[in-house]
Amino acid sequence: MVWENEIKKITFLGLVLNILLSIIKFVIGFFGNSQAVIADAVHSISDTSTDIIILIGVKYWAAPPDAEHPFGHRKIESFITILIGLVLFSAACGIGYHAIATMNEIHGERLTMYTLIAPAISILFKEFLFRKTYQIGVKTNSSSVKANAWHHRTDALSSIPVLIAVAASLINPDLLFLDHIGAFIVAIFILILSFKIIFNNVNELIDTSISKEETLYLNQIIQNHASVKGCHKIRTRKLGSFIFIDLHLEVDGNLSVSQGHLISEEVKTRLMKGNLKIIDVMIHLEPVK
Repeated sequence: MVWENEIKKITFLGLVLNILLSIIKFVIGFFGNSQAVIADAVHSISDTSTDIIILIGVKYWAAPPDAEHPFGHRKIESFITILIGLVLFSAACGIGYHAIATMNEIHGERLTMYTLIAPAISILFKEFLFRKTYQIGVKTNSSSVKANAWHHRTDALSSIPVLIAVAASLINPDLLFLDHIGAFIVAIFILILSFKIIFNNVNELIDTSISKEETLYLNQIIQNHASVKGCHKIRTRKLGSFIFIDLHLEVDGNLSVSQGHLISEEVKTRLMKGNLKIIDVMIHLEPVK
């Protein structure tokens, strides 16, 4: 599939950049005497895990339906996205704990000016990755790719307090505590994001329906068809990032089977055009006088 290739390309790009950024941060942090930059390098290394998860998982959730999985394999994507959320949760807890535990830590050698390069580069490149990855996530309607995009942005955000701390410590070494405060704030942000990602995708795994507003919009599309006499029992469920619908459609009882079938196909086409996330619509025809 074309969209599968796009997901692999942007994810592989993220993997390569994460590895390069980790190396750059570690080298600069080591020779620049910055514990914060070295910690940021470790954080970037952890980011590669989500890239690897997606690269491995995409071929499974993109697989077509088969005899054992007639509705396809899209729920694998929800499961993988939950894993990404758990990785973010773990990173948030680690960053937050480290920020508090080392608040009173005594720092040794003075930082060097070029240490500023590492977090600055990280912010620029990770924001670029966020925008490109999220664009592909929206285009392919992939929840895991969009979650990975937000992972890139949280990495960029986590580099901001590092940049502030390094800059502040170059001016006044007594201001290094800002690193801990900023890191803790970023940890809270990542924690909230991880809960949102996990909660949304758990709902997809348990066949949660779409919102009432979306259902009313679908019902409006159905009722706008001139040959439709009524509609009820609209049931929706999410399959990964997509939607499956079944409904009961009322048509004139005097119509032939072919005419009724044609109306149901027209309604199905209208629904799928009205919401591109819909992958299938099962319609039960009911005759009315």
